[in-house]
Amino acid sequence: MSLPDTLPLLFGALLVEAAVGYPQALYARIGHPVTWIGALIGRLDRGLNRETASFATRRAQGIAALAALLAVTAAAALLLEALCRLAGPLALLPLALLASSLLAQRSLHVHVAAVAEGLERGGLPAGRAAVAMIVGRNPQQLDEAGVARAAIESLSENFSDGVVAPAFWLGLAGLPGIALYKAINTADSMIGHRTPRHRAFGWAAARLDDLVNLPASRLTALLILAAAALDEEADAAAAWRAVRRDAKLHRSPNAGWPEAAMAGALGLRLAGPRVYGEVLVADGWMGDGRAQADAADIRRALRLYRRACLLLAGLAGSGAVLAVVA
Repeated sequence: MSLPDTLPLLFGALLVEAAVGYPQALYARIGHPVTWIGALIGRLDRGLNRETASFATRRAQGIAALAALLAVTAAAALLLEALCRLAGPLALLPLALLASSLLAQRSLHVHVAAVAEGLERGGLPAGRAAVAMIVGRNPQQLDEAGVARAAIESLSENFSDGVVAPAFWLGLAGLPGIALYKAINTADSMIGHRTPRHRAFGWAAARLDDLVNLPASRLTALLILAAAALDEEADAAAAWRAVRRDAKLHRSPNAGWPEAAMAGALGLRLAGPRVYGEVLVADGWMGDGRAQADAADIRRALRLYRRACLLLAGLAGSGAVLAVVA
């Protein structure tokens, strides 16, 4: 697909997902594309990742598993794209509906807003229960400020890999592009961690995920900066300083960009040392503001997020018009 095809598709998918998300009734009936991808990754992990094998063999098997995952995903996406094109001029509609299922603007907002609502209405226990749905760390070790920071960090990072990155690859390569991105990102989330079981087997998934998220993480930081410039309660200059100073201090080559931008814009400190399970991760601090975040700060972050999503849709819409006219 060329840009005159993919950019209108991107704009349509963003609008559809923002308006209706992925219907819960549909999820209950058939699941979600990411759960299907996850099921395949789980089978490959169980079948190929043998603990008795050597490190080199497990790494090679991980590469083979990733290649198989991408081949199946690409084949399915190409087939669906071909079937949609049978509708002729109306092909954009089913393609946009399919692509919208792989974006997460609405669901991310819902889950992060639930943390703010939990803290406001039910206090720390409710906030911990809500944040446990979106972060991997142990919520019982978080105080109220820790819960709020975790929600804002999750919003920032997932804006990049749940919205901007899939949108980027959709705009660049159509339905196969976004499907392959989601397969890589899901593989990283399932097997890309440095646990004893996945240190070798998940190496390829983790490295490829770092690569495909590289452009989107930078674009996400720019979108947050632009949103901050349009918000009188945010500080775009501080966001820019935080990105330049702190993004490189994050353990992830990508997550530091949106987290630093959000931290600077809101006058907060995000990331820093955190506990995942029983393991202390000595991460760098993003931003030089206050660490005592609260539910009101989550609401401020969500306002920036909504504006950044509008800017992303505006870019997609403008690009679609220019691509068609050119």
